[in-house]
Amino acid sequence: MAQRHPALPPRVSMPWVMTAAAIWLAASIVTAVTSPASIDSRTIAGEARLVSDPMPGRFGTRVVVEMELGKLLVRLDDQQGLLRGSLVWLEGVASGSPGRLGPHRYRATLTVTRLELLSEAPALFGLGQVIRDRVANRLRPLEDGRALLAGFLVGDTEGLDRFQMEAMRRAGLSHFVAVSGSNVALFIGLLVVATGPLALGPKRRALVGLLGLPVYAAATRFEPSVMRASVMAALALGGRLVGVIFEAWQLLSLAVVVLVVMQPELTLSAGFQLSVTATAGVLIGARWPVAGGAVGRALAVTLGAQVAVAPLILYHFGAVPLMSPLVNLVAAPVVTASTLIGAVGVLGPRVPTDIAVWLANLVLFLAAGSEGWPQLDAWQFGGLGLFGWMALKLKRLRPTLAVAGLAVLVVGVVGIGRDAPASTVIVLDVGQGDAILLSGGDGRYALVDGGPDEVVLIDHLRRYGVDRLDLLVLSHVHADHAAGLVVLPDRIEIRQAWMSAEPHETAASASLVSALEGAQIPVSAPQVGDVFALGSLTLVVEGPLRRYASPNDQSIVIRVIGPSRDMLLAGDVEVIAQSELGHLEADVLKVPHQGAATSDPEWLRSVGADVAVVSVGPNQFGHPAAWVIDVLEGSGAHVLRTDRDGNVAVDLAAPVGQAQP
Repeated sequence: MAQRHPALPPRVSMPWVMTAAAIWLAASIVTAVTSPASIDSRTIAGEARLVSDPMPGRFGTRVVVEMELGKLLVRLDDQQGLLRGSLVWLEGVASGSPGRLGPHRYRATLTVTRLELLSEAPALFGLGQVIRDRVANRLRPLEDGRALLAGFLVGDTEGLDRFQMEAMRRAGLSHFVAVSGSNVALFIGLLVVATGPLALGPKRRALVGLLGLPVYAAATRFEPSVMRASVMAALALGGRLVGVIFEAWQLLSLAVVVLVVMQPELTLSAGFQLSVTATAGVLIGARWPVAGGAVGRALAVTLGAQVAVAPLILYHFGAVPLMSPLVNLVAAPVVTASTLIGAVGVLGPRVPTDIAVWLANLVLFLAAGSEGWPQLDAWQFGGLGLFGWMALKLKRLRPTLAVAGLAVLVVGVVGIGRDAPASTVIVLDVGQGDAILLSGGDGRYALVDGGPDEVVLIDHLRRYGVDRLDLLVLSHVHADHAAGLVVLPDRIEIRQAWMSAEPHETAASASLVSALEGAQIPVSAPQVGDVFALGSLTLVVEGPLRRYASPNDQSIVIRVIGPSRDMLLAGDVEVIAQSELGHLEADVLKVPHQGAATSDPEWLRSVGADVAVVSVGPNQFGHPAAWVIDVLEGSGAHVLRTDRDGNVAVDLAAPVGQAQP
């Protein structure tokens, strides 16, 4: 009989947890206050080591490199066969502000003029790429369930539609593609089975697992959640080799200490924060006294994880899915089966792969069906938590009253304030771009521009209960106004659309025209003086007065007249168009072009607005310009910014001077 080694006493877990928490806090503070110094724009050349995997995105591939100057963000046309650990020669211009990509904080962005591979990545990284390629080749084409299965196996979600990923997030299921502890355990188990006689005996199995962990971590691109799970597994297996059995809290605490000491920047990674917190929630939930057998225990574990991560989800994403525990209870066994069967299929015959893909599609179906369920913001979640606490404390409260009270609270916190109030113009926080929702009351809405990201736009419209637009307006053709609108004709009802007249066109505007035509939505170029009635609001076209060489000057300018005051939506008009528009007064001004230094200060003053709204996001262009803000404030305007204030709602039926972030 194999000798059993006693576990370390549970009473020592709390000091370990406190020590890990203290080290995490110290590392977070140090990392937060030691921001990387910016670099003046300069031409640089030298050797660089890739410290992150190339990450394909909407605007090219991004990767962080380590050079003599420190870490820099590099944008590539494609991955060019590069892997983390590759040594390259780079020449280019470094500029821009410091930032962060995943856990890596960089000093500037490098625009590459020359790139030469000097040496390949270490063998471990190459082996990880071999595994990723094996999974991708077996599952091609990487779409729908096949793409999701790749996410289950190696965390690769590049083939998933962005709306599918958003549905997974809103359903509370996105953590299943953040490869974690269960995936690591599955990999070790399959590895032990595959090595057969070499893994006979507990110590040999532990050794095989230790050798396999770095390979799987490389295959999953060293995601923070994988690093947490891998270090915990390595400690457990290493302890078995030397005759020590660690308790789960001790493993988690040690893993946190090891990782934050090795890479303090991980403390700022949302993936690492969620992984550690969810694991702690699972450990707490596993010890709750519950009835209901296996189902009750599974629900307790799921609920523990969801409650633990809820504050972080609220912080990073703004809302937490109310029904996530129940959705996870249904999805978890399906995901486990899909992952296990899919792993067998990748290694062997294709029939198991087809079954695994079918199960993955079932998860997507579940996500699509539950993404529209209630999402709680911080206040709503706090109210729900307070009621739950009171129900537990007031033991004499009858179950029927508890259920009834909970139902009333859920209806109250979820149902109130869903629709945008009448006579309101809402400048949506869509990042670096414009999207403006107009509510005329009685379910009548118009939308002026859509920002750069269709997922962000759809999320905002869903939040306000908008499923139909009486009018869609694209002020001009630039992507930061048009890109978010491209998918809109396929997702909600649109009665008619206005677009600026030719000669300007971009890829985003051309795609929008094609989508509108495909949905048979009438499109027209409005003329100055045209009027559109939207319930309690009236839209009057003030520009463009002619065709301009600049797409910005070609913006459709709209005055929105409300019951008590009006608002000027100025698109991105610049000095030339502003000089020709002349003296346009308004109570509220949507500041042109994210507050860029392309406006005439005298024109900004002449509008005479008491409220000015700047629709802006993180950018490298210096928007809004400081002097623009000074001019607006100097003229008596209260300036609001979406990057600081979030969505800005302006009630045009309210007295002058009121706007609500």
